[in-house]
Amino acid sequence: MESASVRPHAVLIPQPAQGHVTPMLQLTKLLHSTGFYITYVNSEYNQRRFLRSRGSDSLNGLDDFRFESIPDGLPPSDDDDVTQDIAELCVSMTRNSGAPFRELLIRLNNSTSEPPVNCVELMSFAQRVAEELGILSLVFWTTSACGFMGYLHFSELIERGYTPLKDESYLTNGYLDTPIDWIRGMKGIRLKDIPSFIRTTNRDDTMLNFDGGEAQNALEAQGLILNTFESLEHEVISALRQSFPRLYTVGPLPLLVNNLQPSKLDLIGSNLWKEDTGCVGWLDTYKPRSVVYVNFGSITVMTAEHLSEFAWGLANSRHPFLWVIRPDLISGEKAILPEGFISQTKDRGVLASWCPQDKVLSHPSVGVFLTHSGWNSTLESICGGVPMICWPFFAEQPTNCRYVCAKWEIGLEIDANVRRAEVESLVREAMEGDKGKDIKLNAMEWKEKAEEAIKQGKHSCKDFDELVLFLLTGSKLKHTT
Repeated sequence: MESASVRPHAVLIPQPAQGHVTPMLQLTKLLHSTGFYITYVNSEYNQRRFLRSRGSDSLNGLDDFRFESIPDGLPPSDDDDVTQDIAELCVSMTRNSGAPFRELLIRLNNSTSEPPVNCVELMSFAQRVAEELGILSLVFWTTSACGFMGYLHFSELIERGYTPLKDESYLTNGYLDTPIDWIRGMKGIRLKDIPSFIRTTNRDDTMLNFDGGEAQNALEAQGLILNTFESLEHEVISALRQSFPRLYTVGPLPLLVNNLQPSKLDLIGSNLWKEDTGCVGWLDTYKPRSVVYVNFGSITVMTAEHLSEFAWGLANSRHPFLWVIRPDLISGEKAILPEGFISQTKDRGVLASWCPQDKVLSHPSVGVFLTHSGWNSTLESICGGVPMICWPFFAEQPTNCRYVCAKWEIGLEIDANVRRAEVESLVREAMEGDKGKDIKLNAMEWKEKAEEAIKQGKHSCKDFDELVLFLLTGSKLKHTT
């Protein structure tokens, strides 16, 4: 074990939403396994959620794996168990979290018991602070490579007049089908496949400007880390390398983490909601590939009508299902299933408020995943060899959906205006039909390619080794100049 004075120290700060927290924690565990001292920085709001969902001692960590927190600048909430408004959170942290993050880094660097800091972070406010203090900074974007490439071109889409839209009729008049044939590495992409924040009539839209700006700011960092693998997104990765000479594709992170030796870190989980682990035992009672798993992630919200349509579509398909329904799934109200649904499906359906998704998607009884196409969910489904039915909600989810359905051919897409007949039809097709057989075979092939990518000497392992080497050598150069 190296002494504290020379041991590398990585500080990692995710954007405080579930989809960013999970892969960032996976990356920290991998860095810790190579000898890094770790400081993982939550927002104070999420720190409280962790303690509530995982127990009062869940963030005790280890002597060399510590948790800290900084304020996000938002006013106190009446409900501390929901995902905060993403636009408000992004703006508030950019304005208010830089100073406390700077104080934290100074305190860590002045500590006699902790080594000096290497900094791997996500949001540009942290990137700027690290640069001011002469600390090596890399950016970890938790999206797909194709999603990141979309964000990277927001400014050019504005310059070329594709966005903002002239009026709201452009959302439905076919304009979004416009081909975008000039983005390198993304052949066949349409405007509707670009991350959804371009679908605005307002040039000052918060997320259009924020995410486009964050992607451009990544060009100023010393490196870019993506949770993907070479064979999955080869064309996009090759195009990105022209702008990011230090691009590290280190995915799928769930598989790399599963390869680690058992340790006390296995007890440190990333879910911000309390998990219902009983559903895994329920899956044990079903034959292989017979259950539909439904989870729309941590941020997606829908109308009560959409919830009803999904419910009756699942019921009418007659297939067993495990459905994760967050309390805040319905916008502005509590999620309540339609009358009669529970009684009709009680013998073949289980509802949970949250679950250990990686365990569910690796379970042999799961036959298809009805998903919002978030990147973590998409990668976990690929790792499990599970085909998808995609209902993208926002951000880069439409981009992921396009690749899942059209390029990798491991999924089917539901229309945004969801109807129960379509849900029933697509579930039946995925579970029983000829197209379902095709996407199942393709999903298993991609599972094998994902497993190949993280073998010693293969792309993701090599990129992770190169990332560690750069963090070590780049940090030494920073501290001697």
